[in-house]
Amino acid sequence: MLDSQHNLPRGTICIEDLEVGMVRYLDKTVTDRDIELFAEVSTDRNPVHLDDAYAQDTIFQGRIAHGMLTAGLISAVIGEQLPGHGTVYLGQSLKFMAPVRPGDRVHAEVKVIAIDHARRRVTLETHCAVGNTVVLKGEALVLAPSRKFD
Repeated sequence: MLDSQHNLPRGTICIEDLEVGMVRYLDKTVTDRDIELFAEVSTDRNPVHLDDAYAQDTIFQGRIAHGMLTAGLISAVIGEQLPGHGTVYLGQSLKFMAPVRPGDRVHAEVKVIAIDHARRRVTLETHCAVGNTVVLKGEALVLAPSRKFD
């Protein structure tokens, strides 16, 4: 199946077909509506995300998206593309490097860096960037789907 917005493959890559170095990504422009919806769902209504006047007086000098909204784009790549449907998240480290602002186009990328076939565990390098600026980086550990039944 293809994502109509980005023409990226969606579905599942079973652990038997994964290789170190495989990369998948998505690109998304973060909108005011995204930020408002994330605030509603998460109940994180910090005014740095929602109030222009308040945010102007912060170190960010303007409104920013929630860091976990940006991190959610990593989750989307993992859950939809690499490894994809059937993947179970086991852990994720995150380091927030720079803010994401309303209107920024975020490139979220996941790369396979290690595969433990015996335990079906895959280690993924994760990062998000706006242009040439890395805004988030980390590492994920997932349980990958398999064609074999346990």
